[in-house]
Amino acid sequence: MLIEAVYLQYNYDFRDYTGASQKRRVLHALSEMGCDSISALQARVMHDPAAFSQLLQYLTIPVTEMFRDPSFYAALREHVVPVLRTYPSLKIWIAGCSTGQEVYSMAIMLREEGLLERAIVYATDINPQSLEAARRGVFPLDQMRLYTENYQAAGGKRAFSDYYTAAYGGALFDKTLMDNVTFADHSLSTDSVFAETHLVSCRNVMIYFNKRLQDRVFGLFHESLCHRGFLALGSKESIEFSAFGARFEPVAKRDRVYRKLAP
Repeated sequence: MLIEAVYLQYNYDFRDYTGASQKRRVLHALSEMGCDSISALQARVMHDPAAFSQLLQYLTIPVTEMFRDPSFYAALREHVVPVLRTYPSLKIWIAGCSTGQEVYSMAIMLREEGLLERAIVYATDINPQSLEAARRGVFPLDQMRLYTENYQAAGGKRAFSDYYTAAYGGALFDKTLMDNVTFADHSLSTDSVFAETHLVSCRNVMIYFNKRLQDRVFGLFHESLCHRGFLALGSKESIEFSAFGARFEPVAKRDRVYRKLAP
């Protein structure tokens, strides 16, 4: 089986990703990579690391935008930021950061709330190419109108254009936003917790995991979060029916913001 072979050869574990989305991505890879069968794709990937790198782009299709679901960021400003202000220093983990749009969104919000300079942000993903794109911080110019509308609806306090300049055929974002950000390769399927954090944001990632992997990941987040730390999920995700549902309380239920309960 392709997914099992990928795990054994490259130690990338997609075995507990949901079957439907995984099948869709593999079939797309077959078409784009010019293979007429999954066995042919598997043979190619096993013998050519460059082909595996190409396949990885299809298995981890990044679907993201800046200030996606603006009400979520408004909820962070209202419910989470006042608590974060009480800490002398902050650690924030953005898990599954993809090509970085959420990282820049979070950094902009933290700067506007006076918190960025005292924060360390860990931005992690399993896709090296996505992480490199995030480090570059260059996004398509034709997306700036949508991003601007999202930013304004999210409670933005400045002109969004203050944060980027047109360069390299795209919009180059202010590099100082990333001064306290560490980008790192991290797999939610196989890796462990690496820091105690005050906020974990993992949005629109869990929808691709089956229940077993979701429970593993919620366990990682629970272990990582400090006493009464916050967890943020995507609009179609919830912790409530997981093995860790009783260990969190909703803070902004509609926007999927939760808080770790005291033991």
